[in-house]
Amino acid sequence: MRRTLHLTYKLVRRIVIFIVGVTIVVIGVIMFVTPGPALVVIPIGLAVLGIEFAWARHWLKVMKEKTVEMASKAGDWKNSRKDK
Repeated sequence: MRRTLHLTYKLVRRIVIFIVGVTIVVIGVIMFVTPGPALVVIPIGLAVLGIEFAWARHWLKVMKEKTVEMASKAGDWKNSRKDK
């Protein structure tokens, strides 16, 4: 009986985390075409999903790396414009 309750709890928790995380990611994607901070909301959704799912942690890591790379390039571009 306890094992069944434990398995049920784990399944329900996983489903709730999935629904909440996907909802946040979808809202972030909608914000790409409507006003809103999509690039802030999508990583939050991936972080929620990352609580239970390894694939979400992977995509969150990829987003962080790309963001740092883009910020670095933007800083280089901005500095090169000041020199001219």
